[in-house]
Amino acid sequence: MLELKEIKKYYTVGETTTKALDGVSVAFRKQEFVAILGPSGSGKTTMLNVIGGLDNYDSGDMVINGKSTKTFKDGDWDAYRNNSIGFIFQSYNLISHLGIIDNVELGMTLSGVSREEKKRRAEEALTRVGLKDHMHKKPNQLSGGQMQRVAIARALANDPEILLCDEPTGALDSETSVQIMELIQELSKEKLVIMVTHNPELANQYADRIIEFSDGKIVNDSHPHKERPKPDQFNLKRTKMKFTTALNLSFNNIRTKKGRTFLTAFASSIGIISIAVVLSLSNGFQKQIDATQTKTLAKFPITISKITTTDDATALQTNQKEDEKYPDKKVVIAETSAADQAQHTNQLDQEYVDYINEIDPKLANNIGYTRLANLNLMREIDGKVKQVSLSNNAADSSESGSMMSMMSSMTGVGVSSFPKQLEADGTNFLKDNYTLLAGSYPKADTDLVLVVDENNKTNINALKNLGFDVKNEEELSFDQILGTTMKLVNNDAYYTKLPTGNFIPNQDLQTVYDNTSNQELKISGIIRAKSSASMALLAPGIAYSDSLAQEVIKENQTSAIVKAQEASDTNVMTNEQMDEATKENFMDYLGASAIPYSMMIYPNNFKDKDEVLDYLDDWNKGKSQEDKIIYSDLAGTMTELTGGLMDAVTYVLIAFAAISLVTSMIMIAIITYTSVIERTKEIGVLKALGARKKDITRVFDAETAILGVFSGTLGVVIAYLATFPINSVIYKLTDLKNVAQLELQHAVILVIVSTILTMLGGHIPARMASKKDAAIALRAD
Repeated sequence: MLELKEIKKYYTVGETTTKALDGVSVAFRKQEFVAILGPSGSGKTTMLNVIGGLDNYDSGDMVINGKSTKTFKDGDWDAYRNNSIGFIFQSYNLISHLGIIDNVELGMTLSGVSREEKKRRAEEALTRVGLKDHMHKKPNQLSGGQMQRVAIARALANDPEILLCDEPTGALDSETSVQIMELIQELSKEKLVIMVTHNPELANQYADRIIEFSDGKIVNDSHPHKERPKPDQFNLKRTKMKFTTALNLSFNNIRTKKGRTFLTAFASSIGIISIAVVLSLSNGFQKQIDATQTKTLAKFPITISKITTTDDATALQTNQKEDEKYPDKKVVIAETSAADQAQHTNQLDQEYVDYINEIDPKLANNIGYTRLANLNLMREIDGKVKQVSLSNNAADSSESGSMMSMMSSMTGVGVSSFPKQLEADGTNFLKDNYTLLAGSYPKADTDLVLVVDENNKTNINALKNLGFDVKNEEELSFDQILGTTMKLVNNDAYYTKLPTGNFIPNQDLQTVYDNTSNQELKISGIIRAKSSASMALLAPGIAYSDSLAQEVIKENQTSAIVKAQEASDTNVMTNEQMDEATKENFMDYLGASAIPYSMMIYPNNFKDKDEVLDYLDDWNKGKSQEDKIIYSDLAGTMTELTGGLMDAVTYVLIAFAAISLVTSMIMIAIITYTSVIERTKEIGVLKALGARKKDITRVFDAETAILGVFSGTLGVVIAYLATFPINSVIYKLTDLKNVAQLELQHAVILVIVSTILTMLGGHIPARMASKKDAAIALRAD
């Protein structure tokens, strides 16, 4: 081996000139076979110093084709080695996990040659060196001479200007050595060939110029070439390795270590498996919750009531100063309660009612209304006229009845009027949610229905208020109820004006009952909520259409009692003084206003609710807080609560599972570092072929990317398979089916996360690999 650390300070290539340390200038011809001869046993090879030294030592006054190299950077030397020099190593330095053609193509890949051109030139080079019948083999399937021929083909394929041969026959037998030397001698007719050797006989037999070195200085030059100054005519073509090339190199390397790769990927996938299982369970339980909410909470419509509460913190009047605690002052401080501060009065008017009625029926085809207008009803029982009502309240519990009515108007559950259908051919509230047990569904506004629960029970007060003499748990046949009729009396027929100007109900019930302006109402059917119903919101008892209430209001708006009450601030029935709110409520009771007390919007399905809410929010845009219409969405509030709890649990579990991902990153860093050590010689080969530092980094980043994708995919597959036994166990414990469900988007995200984390874990060892000295890397065992 020849130790000549200063060779590049003496020599350049491609008809270039260099000033030697001892004052001697040396130049090379373009087509010349130069043998650099040194004393035997003198250390390390000159070739390796040319490869590595160009990057690490002062370039001296080297000139390449008229261009000084004083300003060369690492990238310039990389490009120069790739485009201008072909290396033929003593130990071949083929990449064992690549095929013969892939080894030959490697330098061209860095040069950006197209795939078709690379293959053509590689096959031509292999054919030229006599390996036409062996080009589809792997390096370990060739003899030493054949591997050296592959190395020569690799050096030739990129069409370099110079071939640098490092003891090209040092590892070959005599017969093969002759064949290789004759091949190299033939190549010197086309290119500059510089051969490093310790064998004077070999140099004298084949070289046409011999330069002898000793102790780092020129001893003799058999055929010196004097270079004349020439203009700069040297252009560098930058090298670049595509990420796909790096992937191919790394994939072939990984493929040779299948067992280790699988164990590494499995260990790395444990964190992904944990997170995937957590997401599967979280997603499944959330779907179970959503399904239950859709079934149970869909009956809670979006409610718009005259009196509601606001959750807008800016709208609440809060005392900004910090109150003194336990004061000594002998005073009492008056303060508005938080509940009163949160109370909001919606200014409902006909314009807003029309806005609600214009909602897209495809989002919500049913709208319910709560009205305070009283229905004056009478029924003839056993030949005697009695006053009756469509109420579920006990006759002596008006206070609790008012509370129930208030709750019904706020939640939309337990109401007595069924929603208005916006489109006749759309969803029908009663038919979709209730089974007809007897009679028929309402066909006219005057048709009523009796609602029973799943046990065929109904509210006893509803029957008593209609005049039925029943006891608790007493059974009535459908025929006893179906066809029951009653008279609806308008205000002018029902109320009588006294000489004092006051109004009282007419006490002559028979006369009132016989009034020709009365309407006849009839119980036309008996209905029961379906087991699959999502909006079975009618309270057991008598239910009627909102259209009936609207007709009553329309007729009673012009009645005498309404006009009289409108003109007076005292109650026209009791002479009691009334404030504005009390008067408004009493006017509503008399049927003076067509504006409902509350409106209930029933989305066609749970998914459409958000669009309905957006429609309601559009009304409030640009309005002050006082003018806004505040709605209540009890179902949405409960959904946010349960969804928030599930999200919190999921985040905590994922945080714990993510700890294993950190462990995986550390493990990948160790594995990548091991791979760097194993592929040290490959790093040297790539650098000799002109690969940049970032290209070397890219090779190992590609390897970790492949491991990341593989481990992520493996983790997702294992987690998916694990959902089957998990679901089986959960079903046995809870009767819940298919709880664990791994969503496709979650699977894709986890694979991406695995890839990113794995690449991060292996990037530091990859950067370490890129900084390795090429000469040192090529000497690695």
